[in-house]
Amino acid sequence: MKTIVNRKKVEWWVMVILILFGLCGGRYFVSPATAKAPGSGVDCRVEIDRSVLLEDGPQKVVIKVTLDAPPPPEKIERPAVNLSIVLDRSGSMSGQKLEKAKEAAIEAVRHLGPGDIFSVVAYDHNVRTVVPARSARHVEWIERRIREIRSGGNTALFGGVSQGAAEVRKNFRGRYVHRIILLSDGIANVGPSTPEDLGRLGAALIKEGISVTTVGVGTDYNEDLMTRLSQNSDGNSYFVESSRDLPRIFAAELGDVLNVVAKKVRVIVECPDGVRPLTIIGREGRIRGRTVELYLNQLYGGQKKYALIEVEIPGEKSGEEIHIASVRVSYENPFTQKSETASGRVSARFSDDRAEVNKSVNIGVQRDYQLNLNAIAKDKAISLSDMGKKDEAVSELKKSAGQLRYLGQKYDDEKLLNEAEAMEQQAEQIEEKGMTRKHRKSLRTDSYQMKHQQLSK
Repeated sequence: MKTIVNRKKVEWWVMVILILFGLCGGRYFVSPATAKAPGSGVDCRVEIDRSVLLEDGPQKVVIKVTLDAPPPPEKIERPAVNLSIVLDRSGSMSGQKLEKAKEAAIEAVRHLGPGDIFSVVAYDHNVRTVVPARSARHVEWIERRIREIRSGGNTALFGGVSQGAAEVRKNFRGRYVHRIILLSDGIANVGPSTPEDLGRLGAALIKEGISVTTVGVGTDYNEDLMTRLSQNSDGNSYFVESSRDLPRIFAAELGDVLNVVAKKVRVIVECPDGVRPLTIIGREGRIRGRTVELYLNQLYGGQKKYALIEVEIPGEKSGEEIHIASVRVSYENPFTQKSETASGRVSARFSDDRAEVNKSVNIGVQRDYQLNLNAIAKDKAISLSDMGKKDEAVSELKKSAGQLRYLGQKYDDEKLLNEAEAMEQQAEQIEEKGMTRKHRKSLRTDSYQMKHQQLSK
């Protein structure tokens, strides 16, 4: 029987291979033809959930600030990476888990270039630097050292991350993208071990420009601790039920690390007199009077990151316009090592025509706002379940699913409807079986990835 090859599939696979080569094969990018010219910067777009407001008294408005990162410039040497992999080698990691973790670490170093820095730290109740920070060109020696890692005792997670950071600091003078990838399958039980402890460590590392990505394996690790560490250091977070997925997750994470197009990103939102910022939805940030400040360590090429801010505005007469916010973005261009800026602003008009107001709704902002509220509802359901309030946790999930479904039907939005269905299924499973470890980890990780716009991988 002859095999018929679909031409489109062949073209798709060729494209995938080219993209992977551009991301992971050494130090140069291969960008699509639509890439912006070298030096093109981050675009800043500012929107609100409706552009026409009802003539009324004080009301709430949702501002969405989107940072649209350009693809990396063509044939330009990418920024070098300073990567430390921190591996849990406690007793629970014995067997396939540890073997797959080592395989993933080896694949990571194979995808780096000679200008990149690589280190490996392994920990059980003790912490050991397996591969001191060095050029990634020493591939064979590094592989041998990784393969020698054996499982041991307890879990000194805090010490492992701290040592990984120490290896990264050895090369602070270079213009590197600094990243730690932490892998663990257990609960930290040696040294500082609470989410607050690891959150403080993450907050300290982000000040040094170091992000920590956490990979939790199986259903025994502490997801609260892991996500707090990632959140406070602006890293990614993954829940891997099977160790077989580790090489894929490491490859996806490395794709981000090798694709950084902006560093040290600071977003300042200024509201005029009469407009009062109320809360930042989903992200960490600071509100000082009429000013909102947010910080992101890195932006990845071709991706969008956004922040949602709820503000209160005064009422005005029909026909009047109101300036709601001005946004300034500053960041370091890793290709030129120069500081660059972007800006945006948003206004709205008042009307006494309710139909005109409804017609002005920005569905994209409404969708993202509701999906982030849904992420917050998942966190709240976890807290309720932890307090033994299973029925209230289920009710929280069902309530959020109902809101998603209502808006999904109102705006004929497939993404909202799909999320509503997923939430309803999760609520039914928890109602039937209780909040299992898998449910808890899935909810926490999904919530984190939504609030931080981490692409599904």
